[in-house]
Amino acid sequence: MQETWRWFGPDDTVSLDNILQAGASGVVTALDHIETGQIWPIEDIVERSTLIKDVGLEWSVVESVPVHHDIKIRSGSFKNYIENYKQSIRNIGSVGISTICYNFMPILDWTRTDLNFLLPNRSQALRFDIIDFATYDIYILGRKNAANNYSARILERARKRLGDLKDEYIHELEKNIIAGLPGGEGSYDRSGISDMLSAFAGIDTENYRKNLRQFLEATIPAAEAAGVRMAIHPDDPPFNLFGLPRVVSTSDDVKKILDFFPSPSNGITFCAGSFGARADNDLLQMVRKFGANIFFAHLRNIIREEDGSFYESEHLNGTIDMVSVIRELITQERQQHLSGYKHPIPMRPDHGHAMANELDNHKIRPGYSFGGRMKGLAELRGVSKAVARLSGCA
Repeated sequence: MQETWRWFGPDDTVSLDNILQAGASGVVTALDHIETGQIWPIEDIVERSTLIKDVGLEWSVVESVPVHHDIKIRSGSFKNYIENYKQSIRNIGSVGISTICYNFMPILDWTRTDLNFLLPNRSQALRFDIIDFATYDIYILGRKNAANNYSARILERARKRLGDLKDEYIHELEKNIIAGLPGGEGSYDRSGISDMLSAFAGIDTENYRKNLRQFLEATIPAAEAAGVRMAIHPDDPPFNLFGLPRVVSTSDDVKKILDFFPSPSNGITFCAGSFGARADNDLLQMVRKFGANIFFAHLRNIIREEDGSFYESEHLNGTIDMVSVIRELITQERQQHLSGYKHPIPMRPDHGHAMANELDNHKIRPGYSFGGRMKGLAELRGVSKAVARLSGCA
């Protein structure tokens, strides 16, 4: 697999030189200055690509070209936004970039409740606490009928949690949930998130899945023609939030997506940490089943808790058997090569702990420390090389 690194552009605290020093050969980045729904100009793509090439790196994956909310709910100017999206795909392909990671999560992208969860080794991780989230949803945001989306046990614990929360913690919790995390699309205040929830009212899972299917039917042919592989990212976390539909959470969801439009350009981003947050997702079986359509890999581990909460653990230590996941990915990469696709699967260390001089540094994007990701990449590299050598793939 190709070692890659998420880069947030020239304003990132991690420089391209740093990425090179960390040992990666590929960059995963996006043109975040382009407003969602607008066409990515070829000149801007070339400028970013040249910047990356000049230090000896390759722009391996676009992550991501955000899908406008109008497309997701098939309203407003969605037809125009789809045409713009198709043109962006063409422009990206014309510059020689062959993989686009995108998602179809409603309103919020990836979501966490605690951005500074203290680990036993004194580093800091990202955490999703379902009780904190339910407490916010029911009692602070006050979403109508929110209690219907939670079990009796979670409701009981949320009521107790509410009494323990201080105003400062509530403010921080709300900011973490709705103000937007790195690479996500959209930042909201309380009234803004309520307005967006109203816009999605009445759209159930099957209707939302239909909207995704129509998006694929419109865009995958353009991707095929441009030589681009579209890799949808799973829901993070992969279960209901705010009563909104989730359609990329399980193995069955992935099968439906691939069956909607069978194509060498229709595939997935295999995010181990996202899929792994559900106990009913068999990650090794998913890699085997969908290996031909795994176009990009995010390798992140978690400690999953019984109630659905989780925190991001060290890359090789957690609920997920990362060594076996890497072994299966390397096997599937080899099968892709035997089938005629000669490029490696791009892989990146998905998030890293804050440690050393990056602790409590508010300039560091949550989950995107340099030291934590470099540590994770080194660990993943060691496993990958050992697995490849022992399996005869090296």
